Amino acid sequence: MPLNDQSVIGLANRFTVKVTPGEHDLGSWTKAEGLDVTWDVADYRAGDSGNQRWYFPAATKYSHVRLSRAAAQGDSQKVKDWLSQTSFHHKGGMEVQIVLHDSSTKKVLDWHLKNAMPAKWSIANFEAGGSNVAIETLELVHEGFLDDDVSYGG
Repeated sequence: MPLNDQSVIGLANRFTVKVTPGEHDLGSWTKAEGLDVTWDVADYRAGDSGNQRWYFPAATKYSHVRLSRAAAQGDSQKVKDWLSQTSFHHKGGMEVQIVLHDSSTKKVLDWHLKNAMPAKWSIANFEAGGSNVAIETLELVHEGFLDDDVSYGG
């Protein structure tokens, strides 16, 4: 699709993360990995129809989302506080919203990770002889971001 003057383009280095309920603003991050979905594919082949097959979407699978950034005084403390509150007191229904922005911080696209919870947090190793930036990583597990919930019955 060609771009024009009205095209709003999301920049891979401009996204923010919030948790609801509670409105925990986890700030900006430099890297997000695992924001994807795959489908199992079920196929059916009737015994009397030769090689004809029918394909159907089966279960959806969502990867864990990994967020990374340089550890910083304000935002890293917010993450630590949120982790302290949810460590053993996770309540269902928590949603993590990831918002992709354009160059003027206008929202381009967002994802709402349903029933999300922290799976892992880590910070890079400290080394007195090095000059690296300390990178923190937050890994989230979730039940998906598509509106594909299936309900059977009335």
